[in-house]
Amino acid sequence: MMIQSRCKFKVKRQYRSSLGRDIATCLTYSTLVIGLVLMQYDYVSAFEPDFVFPLENVTVAQGRDATFTCVVNNLGGYRVSGESGSPARVAWIKADAKAILAIHEHVITNNGRLSVTHNDFNTWTLNIKSVKMEDRGQYMCQVNTDPMKMQTAFLEVVIPPDIVYEETSGDMMVPEGGSAKLVCKARGYPKPKITWKREDGREIIARTGPHGKTKSHQVEGEMLSLTKITRSEMGAYLCIASNSVPPSVSKRMKVQVHFHPLIQVPNQLVGAPLLTDVTLICNVEASPKAINYWQRENGEMIISNDRYLMSEIENSMYAVQMTLVLRKTQKSDFGGYKCISKNSIGDAEGTIRLYEMELHKKKPNRYNNYDDINGSNDEDNEAIRSEDQNDESIFGSNGRLFKDAQSNLINSSKASTSNFLLIVSFISPVFSVILSKLLSITL
Repeated sequence: MMIQSRCKFKVKRQYRSSLGRDIATCLTYSTLVIGLVLMQYDYVSAFEPDFVFPLENVTVAQGRDATFTCVVNNLGGYRVSGESGSPARVAWIKADAKAILAIHEHVITNNGRLSVTHNDFNTWTLNIKSVKMEDRGQYMCQVNTDPMKMQTAFLEVVIPPDIVYEETSGDMMVPEGGSAKLVCKARGYPKPKITWKREDGREIIARTGPHGKTKSHQVEGEMLSLTKITRSEMGAYLCIASNSVPPSVSKRMKVQVHFHPLIQVPNQLVGAPLLTDVTLICNVEASPKAINYWQRENGEMIISNDRYLMSEIENSMYAVQMTLVLRKTQKSDFGGYKCISKNSIGDAEGTIRLYEMELHKKKPNRYNNYDDINGSNDEDNEAIRSEDQNDESIFGSNGRLFKDAQSNLINSSKASTSNFLLIVSFISPVFSVILSKLLSITL
């Protein structure tokens, strides 16, 4: 009756409007009134509430927000225990703590980070802001039917790894042949895994295992033991903590291995001609870093200037190449040189001897010049060639007579001897025979 009268009133009041507009106004008003009646008298549904989707587990990093969503059908018109019972409601419960968090849209617990929302249809949502580790556990979406219906899901709170610096090693200095133990501690949930690597990508040498000396690019565990350490193991080591929750974190630890200097000389004897440049080299290994310098064999220290250029090239953390360049060498530059290296543990020196090298000069090719000036003359050129060949044979680079020069001298001697015997034979035939035998034995 109330709906009907109101519609008549509306039509009468809006008699100048179109008929369609009056009908729409009446239907809208009627719908609102029916809704209010149902809410006031709690319309009873014949269908029991049921869950549409399962409640899903949630994993969230500490400090982020988490949400549980519960979807229930046929809840609005259902009464518990018949028509006289109370209407069905959705409740949120922390199952492991047996604590009621919220009922329908009202938060019960005294926790400002929790809130409940409802979309006025069939979806209820539990919101947890800035999740803490204490929020981790089992959550329940419950409907107070008879018997009770419920769904559960787990909230997993994870924490990214973090290095515990007060329990983690720092940089170390170890004598060569000694031992070093590096420790790395990290917190997080799940418990972080510790992995060791060398910063330069080289292998880590372990000598404490049951299999003796082993090499690997990474080692797992909170402690890294380096025994009987050598200079090649010097460098930076990385402790990396990870637990599948980004980001992973790492700490850099520098291991210094100390030893006295060692010098290697590639060439201990170096030759150079006058007025040329020559380079002397010494390779030095030392840790901690050493003071390196050059001396003459008489103890005079060499100072870098226009004629003496000194430089150092670092090949690694402990290896250095010393270089001394002598420009336009003079007579006074030849002799002994020392490369010296000193650090806090000890010192070492290497010796290089510089000697003078003589350059051989070639004789000029005279017949070529003759041809260029006076034209070609085969006979003259042949004579000059013959003379040059005799000269080259006698004055070779090794300072010895060549075979062809010796044969020319012997042939010349034989010719002179035969002429002498011919003269003697005219004087005394017997004496000439004896003399010729003696000469033949000699030649």
